[in-house]
Amino acid sequence: MIFAAAGAPIVNQKYNGAEMLIGNATSAALAVMVVIFSTGHISGAHLNPAVTIAFAALRHFPWSQVVPYIVVQVLASISASFALKGVFHPFMSGGVTVPAVSHGHAFALEFIVTFILMFIITAVATDTRAVGELAGIAIGATVLLDNLIAGPTTGASMNPVRTLGPAIAAGNYKGVWIYMVAPPLGALAGAATYTAVKLSDKKPPNQIHDESGRQDVPSASYSPAPSASQGIILLRVEP
Repeated sequence: MIFAAAGAPIVNQKYNGAEMLIGNATSAALAVMVVIFSTGHISGAHLNPAVTIAFAALRHFPWSQVVPYIVVQVLASISASFALKGVFHPFMSGGVTVPAVSHGHAFALEFIVTFILMFIITAVATDTRAVGELAGIAIGATVLLDNLIAGPTTGASMNPVRTLGPAIAAGNYKGVWIYMVAPPLGALAGAATYTAVKLSDKKPPNQIHDESGRQDVPSASYSPAPSASQGIILLRVEP
């Protein structure tokens, strides 16, 4: 994911705007979508420490696995970033997310776009009523939207390792603290908000009135709520 999300801006820098904003946004969105569809059933497709921490905090992911997941996420980001540096040197700076506005504005924007992303992830990954098979499309589309909004000002990181790996490879740590703090906070807020506002998935059987008019009986057309395996394809959610 990092190779594609950081690679498109590098190509854009090297070839004088060949990708433009829409190309950068689409590259990041497609990368997320492809990884979810290809590895979601294996590891939950955890690409983002902010997402992992938020799900653990909301008891959708075991805390015992948080540190190993984050270690792998960081190492993968650094590896992909140095691979990009080897291929596109000296144009690595194009892949680094740095704020083009004040730190306060950048922090607020990263918080908001990560909130939106995490709200959607929580909806499609933890609610059995959602169409889980389309989770990759919904999340990828959200990444695309957030990049179109925040890409020109903050790089639309939404992910601490999206910033950390390229920053290490390029040696550019300008405003890096923003991307280490704002996305986890935005993810926690987004996950908590969806959890708070979603309706219970328990619903009573539909009732029909029999011809005698004496009592209500359960409708034969009622089917129970979908199982967790039908609704969740992105994450290994545990109670």
